[in-house]
Amino acid sequence: MSIQSLVEAATNPPKSDSLSSSPFDANSFDEAVMSTYARFPLALERGAGCRVWDSEGREYLDFVAGIATCTLGHAHPAMVEAVTRQIQKLHHVSNLYYIREQGELAQWLIQHSCADRVFFCNSGAEANEAAIKLARKYAHTVLEIERPIILTANASFHGRTLATITATGQPKYQKHFDPLVPGFHYVPYNDIGAIEAAISELDEGDYRVAAILLEPLQGEGGVRPGDRAYFQKLRQICDETGVLLIFDEVQVGMGRTGKLWGYETLGVEPDIFTSAKGLGGGIPIGAMMSKKFCDVFQPGEHASTFGGNPFACGVALSVCQTLEKENILENVQQRGEQLREGLNAIAAKNPHLIADVRGWGLINGMELQADIQLTAAEIVKVAIAEGVLLVPAGPKVLRFVPPLIVTEAEVNTALQAVEKALATLTV
Repeated sequence: MSIQSLVEAATNPPKSDSLSSSPFDANSFDEAVMSTYARFPLALERGAGCRVWDSEGREYLDFVAGIATCTLGHAHPAMVEAVTRQIQKLHHVSNLYYIREQGELAQWLIQHSCADRVFFCNSGAEANEAAIKLARKYAHTVLEIERPIILTANASFHGRTLATITATGQPKYQKHFDPLVPGFHYVPYNDIGAIEAAISELDEGDYRVAAILLEPLQGEGGVRPGDRAYFQKLRQICDETGVLLIFDEVQVGMGRTGKLWGYETLGVEPDIFTSAKGLGGGIPIGAMMSKKFCDVFQPGEHASTFGGNPFACGVALSVCQTLEKENILENVQQRGEQLREGLNAIAAKNPHLIADVRGWGLINGMELQADIQLTAAEIVKVAIAEGVLLVPAGPKVLRFVPPLIVTEAEVNTALQAVEKALATLTV
């Protein structure tokens, strides 16, 4: 189905009975669900294309996409068909047996990336955990490092498990969760001198740098793209020292940047990389992929009960095939250019408010001036009232991560809402 057909279908979406029988009760929700999120005051009930509707029937343009997750938007026919077909066939069995859908998805990923092997799990954090474990085993068994260290970047984000919040170079995510997992060291992003210094300084006794884990573009850290020259020099250093290069592609992978993988924009190939979010288009799935030379896992050393089950893999494969068949990456490139051009125009009108506009494809950020009181969350709240959903990336960066099928008209609608929200707040 074409993007235009999806837009037309969204004007008369199928209605859900899940919440329409009674008003949504936020108080009952808060009494039952742990307060791990500061939620915006709306309950979303249904969606179609790039549009969602709340429990009171109000319509919104979705430029959050489940935080860079709903690759094909909501209720895409390819996903509906895949979900229906797979749930009627086989939805879960153990990895004690061969799973056809898992093998087919792994083969697609290998054919469309630099990977030779794939491990499936359920989320980005789990994929990064797998990468950390693989790097540590490789360090012990191949590099003969007694106490391996993994370098990560300041302002990075790699997940919420104990190992991945330790890998995350943001103290706010680590507060009250110590003792953290040892074996991580932080360096400034896009600073090759800091990498070289760390490799030299940390080579002491039983300690050595075994791997470097980075995002090609930092998402939660403020939508900060990696510098191409930096990453190419990094690849050279890893080749010379034997240090593994690991990319966290959880947010930027699966076409989000206008290329299938973020590393393609940088012109380098990692040894290990991870994916989740957009891989399943909203169905939970994660993947850790590696080159053959560093695939040192043996049976029993890592596993996931739900990882790679027929349902998740069958749906994810349909997402992958739809990206390719409908040439959606071209749309990502065109709409990304349109979005950045529009945001830069808004910035030019408001230099006292906006410090920078940056991003790749359909992951973009608009950074507010540091010396003003206005926050990204305040803009998000006003944009919601204007019928557009946005998400912050830190206190001062407004993030734009719509479904990859977003149209020219929808980008214009979002830009108009941002401009109106800024005008409202400054008044």
